[in-house]
Amino acid sequence: MSELSRRILFAVIAAPAGIAIVYLGGPFLATLLSVIAALGAWEFCRIARASGAQPFDAAAIVGAAAIPLLVYGVQLRLLAPTWTHAVVAGLAVFAATIFRRGIGGRPLLAAATTVFCVAYLGLVAYVFDLRYDDYIIDARGGTALAMFPILLTWATDVGAYAFGRLLGSHKLMPSVSPGKTIEGAFGGLVLAVLIALLYVSYVLHPMAQLSLRPLAIVVFAVCISAVAQVGDLAESLIKREAGIKDSSALIPGHGGVLDRFDSLLFVLPVAVLLLRAMLIPAPV
Repeated sequence: MSELSRRILFAVIAAPAGIAIVYLGGPFLATLLSVIAALGAWEFCRIARASGAQPFDAAAIVGAAAIPLLVYGVQLRLLAPTWTHAVVAGLAVFAATIFRRGIGGRPLLAAATTVFCVAYLGLVAYVFDLRYDDYIIDARGGTALAMFPILLTWATDVGAYAFGRLLGSHKLMPSVSPGKTIEGAFGGLVLAVLIALLYVSYVLHPMAQLSLRPLAIVVFAVCISAVAQVGDLAESLIKREAGIKDSSALIPGHGGVLDRFDSLLFVLPVAVLLLRAMLIPAPV
């Protein structure tokens, strides 16, 4: 089976399953996000080690996996974590370098990569903010809102690939990602805007009774597309520093978890911020 066939087959299976889990929400969504965060953290530590750092792998993986579960616990009103808890956890990692890394183990780099890994992969928990937004009244609406920035991220990826293959001649940032072109970046942005206009009219409005003003739709799509491409370039940068092509081979035809979710890790918090300012109840 060719790489393209494996990519398509995986997408056909994974996309409906992912949407179904977002719809079910609750413990199902928390578990999925926790697994994604844990696998992504494992890959991040692998990249960091190839770059010369020595992160605390177990702490990074457990910490990243815990964040979606903590968010779910907050939603259930079982937990009430504060910034002080996060500060103490970060200090514990820093203190551990005294005993586990020492002078020769580049302690500052070890602590920094560990803490950053947890914060970075923990960003997947922002799916909860979209799925359970204050405007949402049922699971159908929550799923429609949560999938909005995710779909625009996919559209950006598809548009960039298609336009880049057909028209690409000017390299976007060859030192970071030689295959990306300016034409592809523009194509991803255009497709994201078109998909956003259609999605708001035919999915978000009827399913979630939510909308955005026409100009806000365009601004939102442009911002999400741009941020998605920056997220992709950011992961390409750290992989290039480490001298590796894919974050892992966990996903057939797609590389690793970070290779598939790098853009979303940037997109999700930005989408939450923008939608809180732009969402309006849909007119009857």
